Amino acid sequence: MTIAPFKAFRIHNDNGAHRAGVEEMRADELSPGEVLIKVAYSSVNYKDALAGSGKGKILRQYPLNGGIDVAGYVAASTDPTFKEGDQVLCTGCGLSETRDGGYAEYARLESKWTIPLPTGLTLRESMALGTAGFTAALALFQMVRNGQTPAMGPIVVTGATGGVGSLAIDVLTQAGFEAHAITGKVEQFDYLIGLGAKQCVARKELYWGQRPLESAHWAGAIDNVGGDLLAGLTRVMKPYGNIAICGNAGGIELATTVMPFIIRGLSVLGVASAGTARAIRDQVWAHLASDWKPAHLAEIANREVELTDLPVVFDTMLAGGSLGRSIVRVG
Repeated sequence: MTIAPFKAFRIHNDNGAHRAGVEEMRADELSPGEVLIKVAYSSVNYKDALAGSGKGKILRQYPLNGGIDVAGYVAASTDPTFKEGDQVLCTGCGLSETRDGGYAEYARLESKWTIPLPTGLTLRESMALGTAGFTAALALFQMVRNGQTPAMGPIVVTGATGGVGSLAIDVLTQAGFEAHAITGKVEQFDYLIGLGAKQCVARKELYWGQRPLESAHWAGAIDNVGGDLLAGLTRVMKPYGNIAICGNAGGIELATTVMPFIIRGLSVLGVASAGTARAIRDQVWAHLASDWKPAHLAEIANREVELTDLPVVFDTMLAGGSLGRSIVRVG
């Protein structure tokens, strides 16, 4: 099929100098793949802000279109699994890292990572979730697989007002867990309670104590922060709880002892959403479209922007001014 030149938010590295913005490109310039899609929506994640602003080394080759999430309609496919008009999505899997991402009117995907839109989700809802929602649900999926149950007690979410954190609160609640929230934005306690949080804790008011093991407060955690906050969490988890690690906004170092692990049986689970195996990916998206589907997507994905708005959105996110999620309307 013939496709006219189309718009894309493309990221360049001109002899070490970052350059990014909306420009025209041709379909034959897209990364290879079996499935060509007409993009309807994408989203904005912290990783997108780092890549699009040049403030983080995310791309492994240049130039590439930004956007680690994409959803749209199949325009053409050499894989018979997908037919023209099918609604599909993809998150991670090299998008805006080793291949062109979702910030363009067209994208070409590898069929092995192309997910048919699950019944129960619209294309827009799938991008309201995007990598953030997938990460939150994957964290819970791994915790449950490792024995976490609602009967063990509440799960605390750090960085709770961000995309992953907000969706984690909602996903946990839908899955029958009691969710608690830790945030530096005390003015957003009402927002978090509205998503289902039963308790909100101001980050500046936390005091873990100095002992390797302190009084246990939570049965598990979904941590988006890392650093000292994660170290503190290890000391206050109940026996045989799980901490799922999703981010490192507070630092990459972890100063702790072996005591929580050998005395209380704590498990720390790494959540690497970008490269999740296809079989697990399908299961997590099935949960997100049904029993774990957040009830407050409209409140969490509270902004809809266009490709030309992205630089401002990136700056706001990197400055810590974001609340919830931004959906990128492309088609």
